[in-house]
Amino acid sequence: MIKIHSFYIASQAGEPMIKRDTARLSPSEGIEGDRYALGIGAFSGSVPAKIRDVSLIALSGIEAANEELAAGGLKTYLPSETRRNIVIESVSAEDLNQLVGREFFLGSIRLKATELCIPCERPASLSKKSDFISAFKNRGGIRAQILDSGQIRIGDQFKEASPT
Repeated sequence: MIKIHSFYIASQAGEPMIKRDTARLSPSEGIEGDRYALGIGAFSGSVPAKIRDVSLIALSGIEAANEELAAGGLKTYLPSETRRNIVIESVSAEDLNQLVGREFFLGSIRLKATELCIPCERPASLSKKSDFISAFKNRGGIRAQILDSGQIRIGDQFKEASPT
C-alpha cells in the first residue's frame, strides 16, 4: 500500500523541518503552520509565482540518493533535510514524478500535482552537506495544489484519482 511515511513543516524560512503526526490542509494556503502557508517561505515571492501548497517526495528516491552519496563517502540526507513536506513510501520517484498534471488523494484530501521539485542548493546549504542537486536529480519530488480541506496523518493512503 502506498501511504504517507512522514511529513514535516517549518514555520519560518530556513528553520529545521519539524516532524508532525497530523496536519490540516487548506486550498490556496497549504499546510497549516508551514512557512509557505504563511507566505514566508524562502521562495514565496518567486516570479513567476508557483503553487507551493505542499511538496512530496518518494522515500525510495531519498534512499537511492543516499546510497549514491554513501558510496562516494559523502554525508546522507534525513527525510526532513530534503525540505519536502510529505514523504511517500512504497512508490518510486519515477512514478511520483509521472503524476504531474494529475489528481491524487492523501487520505480523503484531493490534490493535483503541478510540477516537479527541481533540486536546488538550499537543502545542502541548510544542512551543511553537499551534492544534493546531483544526488536528487529526478528524485526531488513534486509540488501539489490542495483541492480539498481536511486533516492528514502518517499512514494515510496515497492513491491516484480515477481519470474522468
